[in-house]
Amino acid sequence: MDRSGAAAGAGRSRDAESGAGTLLMAGLALVAVLLIAAAVLVLQAASAASKAATAADLAALAAADVARGLATGDPCAAASSVAGRHGARVQDCTIGGAGPGTALVRVSVGVAGPLPDALGAARAGPPP
Repeated sequence: MDRSGAAAGAGRSRDAESGAGTLLMAGLALVAVLLIAAAVLVLQAASAASKAATAADLAALAAADVARGLATGDPCAAASSVAGRHGARVQDCTIGGAGPGTALVRVSVGVAGPLPDALGAARAGPPP
């Protein structure tokens, strides 16, 4: 075998591996995009859960104030109003279930994308 044959053989082995680095980098980029998307979904869920908990706490406090006579109106309407101002919807409102002047409020906050609504619940009023 002469030098030209050896050079031609060496060129073919390089051509067989041509583009392998591109495929590897494309695969790594895809994995990075998937990890970033998963992190965004987790952060979105955590944010919605925190928003639901805050809205439930404030709605329950407003309902308990009305139930105890510290404010006027309907306790569940007050809870609904406060929850609405915080981007939540009241799912359930129970007044006096845990004793006189208490309110148990459950709210939900809509989450964009494939995640289900975030739920929050709170009880407010005098100690049991």
